[in-house]
Amino acid sequence: MVLVAGSYERFIWGFSLKTLKPTSSQNPSGADDGGDGDGDGGGCILKPLFSYPSHTSSIKCVAVSGPVAVSGGADDAVKIYDLSSCSEIGSLTDQGGAVTAVAFYTPPAISFPRNLVTGSDGGVVSIYDADPFVHLKSVRRVHRRGAGVGDLTVHPSGRLALTVGRGDSSLAMVNLVRGRRSFVCRLDREASVVRYSAGGGDLFFMAAEERISVHNSEDAREVAELVAEKKVLCVAPALNNVLITGGEGRDVTAWDITSGKVAYSIKEAHSARVKGLVVLGGGNSGEASGGPHLLASAATDGVIRVWDARVVSGEKPPPHLTEAKTKSRLTCLAGSSIKFEKWCFCSMFWVIHSDTLSLSLSTGDLQLEPEPISLSSWQ
Repeated sequence: MVLVAGSYERFIWGFSLKTLKPTSSQNPSGADDGGDGDGDGGGCILKPLFSYPSHTSSIKCVAVSGPVAVSGGADDAVKIYDLSSCSEIGSLTDQGGAVTAVAFYTPPAISFPRNLVTGSDGGVVSIYDADPFVHLKSVRRVHRRGAGVGDLTVHPSGRLALTVGRGDSSLAMVNLVRGRRSFVCRLDREASVVRYSAGGGDLFFMAAEERISVHNSEDAREVAELVAEKKVLCVAPALNNVLITGGEGRDVTAWDITSGKVAYSIKEAHSARVKGLVVLGGGNSGEASGGPHLLASAATDGVIRVWDARVVSGEKPPPHLTEAKTKSRLTCLAGSSIKFEKWCFCSMFWVIHSDTLSLSLSTGDLQLEPEPISLSSWQ
């Protein structure tokens, strides 16, 4: 299991979640008897993989699928990472503005992503083939009046994506097969987060301030509304009609979508705003099912914590299984529970810059960068 976090200080952080064998000094929940959660003797530990300033400005979003991770920053660039070798293998530019959202499409039968979709402050949604990273289409002016893309989510079928606008309070649908916007509609409140439900994507969620609206994916009809105590900043869909939320309240809350009530809540999960949530084990489409029901959270205090949802009770906050202190202002969190083999040692990727196409071949410590090829010469 891998966790990747981005920070305001331009740093990208990678951790591997390792399960430890229980000892006599541990309680059955896997946490230390002392409950300090420093990861030295708990049921699992976050092992650092890498950390370095990958962007020239703050990191706004991250996504992970199998052995690949990407991050989007305020420097108008998307960075690509090979998690098996813990190295950066390329970048995607010409995003039309600061990158505010990134999402992979991974078919359920494979552990490697097929497509990458990005959204920017300039209102551009870019579609890429993920093997290799070839630019397929840019859909411009997705939202009205030049509004930027606040967030996006890809349907488990990989055929369409939903985006919420930043500044125009709108919801847009992008046809990923044809590479164009299907429709756009105005919302009562500006949403900051949009996500499809885990599994088949029969529902989608939009978070606007402290309210989370639940909609049917077929006709966009609102079927439920969840009201949190404070502003919701991040959500993580889980199986069995459960939605995990976090935000200004510093709590991590699990909602039963069917009843619209709180299933359980981890009070004071962090000492600052919760900015990222990841469900590990049977969470998102394409990920391994049947694994332990682990939940990871990241906050602006720089701490990443892992929880076991099976031991959460309403009486008192459960001890976290492990934590990692980055001493950074974390802005986003992504992860994957897929067990992957070491990726190809020789990784090839295409990087598109306006009207030129450049091929970069990375083999170990050797990097070959031929002269850019003009696309006009292919016509």
